[in-house]
Parts: sequence; structure tokens; C-alpha cells
Amino acid sequence: MQQHPITKAIRIQTERTNEMEHSTPMFLTSSFCFDDAEEMRATFADETDFNIYSRFSNPNVKEFVDKVCALEGAEAGYATASGMSAIFASFMALMKQGDHLLVCNAIFGSTHTVITKFLPKFGIEYTYFEADKPETWEALVRPNTKMIFVETPTNPGLDLVDMEAASALAKKHNLIFNVDNCFATPIGQRPIEFGADLVVHSATKWMDGQGRVLGGVIVGKKELIKDIYLFCRSTGPSLSPFNAWVLSKSLETLDVRMERHGKNALFLAEQLEKHPAIASLKYPWLPSHPQHAIAKKQMTNGGGIVCFELKGGLEAGRSFLDKLQMLSLTANLGDSRSIASHPASTTHAKLTEEERAAVNITPGLIRISVGLEKAEDILADILQALEN
Repeated sequence: MQQHPITKAIRIQTERTNEMEHSTPMFLTSSFCFDDAEEMRATFADETDFNIYSRFSNPNVKEFVDKVCALEGAEAGYATASGMSAIFASFMALMKQGDHLLVCNAIFGSTHTVITKFLPKFGIEYTYFEADKPETWEALVRPNTKMIFVETPTNPGLDLVDMEAASALAKKHNLIFNVDNCFATPIGQRPIEFGADLVVHSATKWMDGQGRVLGGVIVGKKELIKDIYLFCRSTGPSLSPFNAWVLSKSLETLDVRMERHGKNALFLAEQLEKHPAIASLKYPWLPSHPQHAIAKKQMTNGGGIVCFELKGGLEAGRSFLDKLQMLSLTANLGDSRSIASHPASTTHAKLTEEERAAVNITPGLIRISVGLEKAEDILADILQALEN
């Protein structure tokens, strides 16, 4: 019987014990036993799919990965200890010394650090391209270019990358097209449908949705995931069985949560867009977003992030945060509780002023991760902070 991906994410269950439990139990074990020497030999020779060691595989981790694959429409996947370990693994498993990475200029601060500070140590070159200027991308492709990596929507500026255009370029030059889909989630968009070869997530964010555990996941083409699995199996950025169990249960409510996050975020954006203290505001589902047409083409809702630029710059941004009474000030997003952050002094503080300016991270930029509270209460707290 054909099932919708959302249904599969609820119904997939990797393994039951003899107790026939309805909810998957936790398999908190470092290793797994074999009935005899031949079974052990065959498993180590990859002739069976039995579990060996939880650094390699675990029933809880498998269930979580299977659910993400169902949601994204992917052939295979591998889960990691954090979103950054997923991104790093997707680079290191598939690129080598002398390769070149083409990457959109608006990305998460830690991803920027990996690309600019650590990949060059392994002889991997990189070039940034402007997310909103696809006509300039092809000129940046080199003979040694191996991968295109993008975030869409970007963190924190909510710029969009036209995935059809990026996919066409990747196919023309035989490149791996790798998409960070953390902000939209597979509920908001499915990059594989637009030609992505790999999709990475920080499962810590919307997938968990309650700020409890860390996790990452990479899904995509089977032959690429095989290389990523072999890299991770040896280097060890494994997702713990407990965190996988939490994340797997969280995916069962991802659809209904993202519907509420998106509804709240759109309400907030509409109410704040013309506020006199705000110089500009961006949200993909607003007609005023400069790439609104792309958002409508490749997203099913606008997601749960709203960003705006305060008049008054850096001091106005810090003053706004200090005056909030309900919203949390914390280094996370994608929580059931609304969160406010100031990227210029936190997540993107390690970028130079010029690097921040190049990706529109201005001194007064505020990022709101819109939670599940009543939308009117979120708005009221933001308004009083703006007015005071």
C-alpha cells in the first residue's frame, strides 16, 4: 500500500523485541552478539546486515535515518552526532586534495569556518558565489570543482538559492549537489525533487523541536552515502542511540509542528513588516521578499524563521534583546519556545565585518526562531521590546 512520506515517518519501526512493544525501545548498547563464529565472520565480511557495533549502526539510529529518508525521498542515509559533523562528513568523505568546492556566500558561521580554515589544510579549495545571482555561477566552475554546497533558506539572512538552477549546473559539469535543508525541513521543501544529490540537516533544530538533544543526518544517493558511511564508521562522529530514539519520536510530530511554526512566523512577519523601529524585514512567504517567486516554487511554507534589521544598528540590536521578557536568548533555533538572537555578535561573530556585510549580516540584524506559543503572545513581547 502506497503511503505518504509523513505517514511513513510515523509508522516506520525498525525492530521489536519479543515483548512486541508499540513504541520502539531504546537499544543502549555499545555492541551486538552473534550466535556463532560463522555468523560473526559473515557480518564482518559485509555478507549480512546485522549490527556489529553502535559506532557503525544501531536499531534506534537506523529507524531515525529511515524516517528522514522517507521524508526527503532519499535512497539512503547516515546519522551523525551533530549537524556540523554531518556537514563535515559530507565534505571529507567525497572530496580529496586538489578538489574545489563551490559554495553559496550566505551560510552558517561554523560551516564558513570549516570551509575557510580547515578544508584548505587538506588541500581542498573553495569559491563563494552569490546566492541570488545564478547567472554568475557557471563562470566560477573550475576543472577541479567537485561539489556545489548551498543553504536555502540561508542562515540567518533568509536568502534563497534556486535549486533547479544549481542542479542544472551540477549535472552539466558532473558535480555533487549538496543542500543544507535545516531551515526548511523536509516538510517545507524536498531538495532531491529539485535535483539535489545529498541533503544534510542539523537534527538538533526543527527535527528535535524541543531543544533536547544534538544530532545530524545526511541522506541522498546510495553510492554517495556508502562513501560517507565508510568515512564515519572509521572516524566516529556517531549519533548516540538515545539521541536517535528522541529524534525518531520527534519526527512523528514534525509535520504538525512545522505547520504551527510557519503559521506563527507568517503572522509575526505580517504584523512587524511596517513597524517604525524596523528598517527591513524578510520572510520567504511575504510578497515583499526579493525571491518570493523562488520560495513559492520550491517551498510549501515559509518556515519558522523571521529576520529583521533594526534602525539604530548594533546598540539597538543589543538593547532589543535585553528588553525581551518572554523570548529566550540562547544559541539554538527550531525550538518549541521562541528564540531571539543577534547574529553579528553571536553565530557569525567570527566572520570579519567585511564578510558579514557581503552576506547582509548587518549590525542591527535580529533573527527570530518562532516557537509554538500563541502567536499574539510572541508578537506582544517583541512589540514591547521595540517600543521600550
